[in-house]
Amino acid sequence: MTKRLHTEITIAATVAQVWQVLTDFDAYPAWNPFITSAQGRAAAGERLTLRMQPEVGRAMTFQPIVRECVPGRRLRWLGRWVLPGLLDGEHTFTIEPRADAVHLTQEEDFRGLLTPLLARQLDRGTRPAFEHMNQALKQRAEHLSRATLRA
Repeated sequence: MTKRLHTEITIAATVAQVWQVLTDFDAYPAWNPFITSAQGRAAAGERLTLRMQPEVGRAMTFQPIVRECVPGRRLRWLGRWVLPGLLDGEHTFTIEPRADAVHLTQEEDFRGLLTPLLARQLDRGTRPAFEHMNQALKQRAEHLSRATLRA
């Protein structure tokens, strides 16, 4: 069984500004309510260390591998819980330019033996955390955009 979580948001900032916020892992503790700590580099093949706090449940630390990093366009990683095939999550951020804004999609495809057992918890705890992260990213990128306009 697979389970997909999908969220999206429109951000009044440039692609470069959204990408900067998304990939500045050192700054995550200052603004990100979902991924409260992030270490590593946004580059294919790199291992990240991410501390995630769902809306419901305990915080967990994962060490996903970056599978794809296309600057200004897409960041994708694959994380596993304990063993491959138990609960694997492929997390993707996709950035698309719009007329005067950026469209950000955040989604994750879960697969593995535990997926059916955790599907409801993912909907209650993880999906809202994605949405809160999206809102916080929007706020930070739009603040950066306004600061750039004032400069």
